[in-house]
Amino acid sequence: MQQRIRKAQHQDLEAIIKMLADDKLGAKREKYQIPLPECYHRAFQTINQDPNHELMVLEEVGEVIGTLQLSFLPYLTYQGGWRAQIEAVRVRSDQRGKGLGGKLFAWAIARARERGAHLIQLTTDKKRPDAKKFYEQLGFLATHEGMKLHIFTPDK
Repeated sequence: MQQRIRKAQHQDLEAIIKMLADDKLGAKREKYQIPLPECYHRAFQTINQDPNHELMVLEEVGEVIGTLQLSFLPYLTYQGGWRAQIEAVRVRSDQRGKGLGGKLFAWAIARARERGAHLIQLTTDKKRPDAKKFYEQLGFLATHEGMKLHIFTPDK
């Protein structure tokens, strides 16, 4: 079937949030309901207006079946280099196991090269060992120990 990766549009937002909420961890932090809470619309607008953030969807026969966000971060190290950050990778649950995650990553890696990034990074929750294994199979290495400090909890 014909698949394509394209920039997300506002009408894709419901499908994206549904995928983000469709697992044990996502169900705890996302609020998937129709209509979607306004916070998702505001976040989409912010991401969509910033040229250093690319929210993408994988589409098949007009249906959104996957998503990821690719962000480009400038910094002073590596002589003023750029790094690409991959976030919120999801494949719709009924489409998993078909190589679609690999397709999303192949696109993201090619796009990062195109934008001149010297490094692609991502984080994965330690409660997702299958995701870690998938990233390792794609060539990602666990070279650093990441740390996070949650400073705000939105109303649930």
